[in-house]
Amino acid sequence: MTNDFVLYRTMLLIRRFEERILQEFSSGKLVGTTHTYIGQEADAVGVFSITEPEDIVFSNHRCHGHFLAYGGDPYRLIAELMGKATGLVGGRGGSQHIYWRNFYSNGIQGGIVPVATGMALAEKEKQSGHVVLVFIGDGTLGEGALYESLNLAALWRLPLLVILENNRYAQTTPVELAVAGSMAGRFAAFGIPVWERETSDVLEVRALAEQAICHVRSGAGPAALILHTYRFMAHSKGDDTRSPEELARIRQFDPLTIHARRLSLAELEQAESEVSALLAEAFARAEADSFPVLAE
Repeated sequence: MTNDFVLYRTMLLIRRFEERILQEFSSGKLVGTTHTYIGQEADAVGVFSITEPEDIVFSNHRCHGHFLAYGGDPYRLIAELMGKATGLVGGRGGSQHIYWRNFYSNGIQGGIVPVATGMALAEKEKQSGHVVLVFIGDGTLGEGALYESLNLAALWRLPLLVILENNRYAQTTPVELAVAGSMAGRFAAFGIPVWERETSDVLEVRALAEQAICHVRSGAGPAALILHTYRFMAHSKGDDTRSPEELARIRQFDPLTIHARRLSLAELEQAESEVSALLAEAFARAEADSFPVLAE
């Protein structure tokens, strides 16, 4: 099994999981809302292909892709979205608020950065050598708590990697109307080095992430990884305000299509078969599970 195959299968797992989630919402089986990761798969898969098991991850509202790339069980995730007792947090967290091993997520974009910074301070005090990764979006650049956190992380040389996934829209607001100046400059103002690229190629993301994480793990202080990407679906499960022309244009940057060129037809078929079987079992198991008892 080649590394290219593993990367593709993980991206495919995220894609098929998210597609199934969007279908299931109309059935009434799921609770709450959801924010899919379709189109951004290369980011999470590239990053988590070079992290270590004890590194700490703080994700956001678009956390399914991060969780699955981290190695999470799709069965436990879908059980959580169904509100089942077997879910990641007993069916009480829903789509945005999950926890497993060293993986955390929360829907409050600006609020997660101070928490991740505190986690990085704890790891430095323990001299663990572990890195804390926090995923933010372009919309988070408008939150003041981000800059307070960057200031402290830089002053205290904390092992924090801020991963900015710029998918060009904060809900429905295009980045051109929300972010002035340079994104990289926001971090450079605090003396934080930046690795930045516009790409949907998982191998390019992997190489760039490796450089940024090595910097942080060496004890040199925080770093930022800025990935300019595209989300193919609406912000949540509602309407998409973008034009059909724009949606058609960004499909040329599909990370699965880009990486699929490196695999044989047999490998592509194998990945599709394995993912299909895995998700069919996961969804069937979760649907049969019980809801939590409120008294508990």
